[in-house]
Amino acid sequence: MAIDYCMSCGASLETREIGGTDRRACTKCDFVHWGSYSIGVGALVVKDGKVLLVRRAQDPGKGNWTNPGGYIEQMELIGETIVREVLEETGVTARVKGVVAVRDQPRAIHNVYIAFAMEYVDGTPKPDGFEVDEAGFYSLEEMKELKVASFTQWLVDIALNGKLNEALAEDTDPIVPLNGLGLYKVGK
Repeated sequence: MAIDYCMSCGASLETREIGGTDRRACTKCDFVHWGSYSIGVGALVVKDGKVLLVRRAQDPGKGNWTNPGGYIEQMELIGETIVREVLEETGVTARVKGVVAVRDQPRAIHNVYIAFAMEYVDGTPKPDGFEVDEAGFYSLEEMKELKVASFTQWLVDIALNGKLNEALAEDTDPIVPLNGLGLYKVGK
């Protein structure tokens, strides 16, 4: 779908070469449409050697078991998003430990998915009844009986066999004040 009008001032857009790529740009102001993107986040919550999974109640993926997750809101830090999504979908409270995987999926709406190692804090898994119709902690053996999505199988391997202590961790005390940013870095 072509974008025809400026999201800043409402004027017509034209196609211009910017940085070697044809882009839609405003004829009246400095707005440039850089592309369409979505950013998803997923949680890898492990408790007693089992991974928190949910069964999707809606498409895409209805009936598949996946790790909890969702899409970021416009004014929300990704670390806040994943904590919220886990709580909304499962009733489980979890804390971010670090970023452990990224999936890059170029397409009409370029999708980036960021997977977080999460520390279980509290709660018994209970599905939200809207996006999710089942939720629980499952072992690898128990997962053999479930219809686990292939991407989730890859993430579960990271959760159970990866080096989660080598994840990118949140920098809560950067060397300069950078308020309002979610910063993640390798450990010292």
